[in-house]
Formats: sequence, structure tokens, C-alpha cells
Amino acid sequence: MNIYISNLSYAITDGDLNDLFGEYGEVSSAKVIMDRETGKSRGFGFVEMSDESIGKNAIEELNEAEYDGRVINVTEARPKTDRRDNNGRGGGRRRF
Repeated sequence: MNIYISNLSYAITDGDLNDLFGEYGEVSSAKVIMDRETGKSRGFGFVEMSDESIGKNAIEELNEAEYDGRVINVTEARPKTDRRDNNGRGGGRRRF
């Protein structure tokens, strides 16, 4: 199960997320998303848990909990969508 966590403190690391969710069960991966240009946290991340029932329990227990001075939001991650427009090209400027 893939879990999305938002409103994270910018000091949180992958290891911190792994430890937090590890209290509920086996964590397959934990990743804080970093800004490509600055290398700083973007304030959200993803945790992958191998067991769906354990993942749902972690979501229920941790959603709107205070962690590192902030109230975090924890939900099941939505599948990544294709960001292309209808003509098959990516967004951005139009070239004529």
C-alpha cells in the first residue's frame, strides 16, 4: 500500500518517516520528496507498506496527528496520472 503524507516539517528525513510508520508494521520504502533545484524538502513524502491492513491502520492512527511540531495529513496515495494534454504533448508553451 502506498501512503501519502503532507504538511511535514522540512527537517523530516526518509529515516524519520521509516521509523514513524515502522511502529505500525513493515515499511518497504519511505521517501521525503525534495526540491530538485534547492535540495530542500518539499514538505511531503510517500511510504510504502507491504500489508494493506497495516497501512490502513497507520493512516487511521497518524492522519491529523502532531509530528515534529506540525499536524500531518496521511492518506492513501492516488495513482500517478499522465500529465499530458489530449494531443499527446506535454503541457507548457505552445509553439506555432
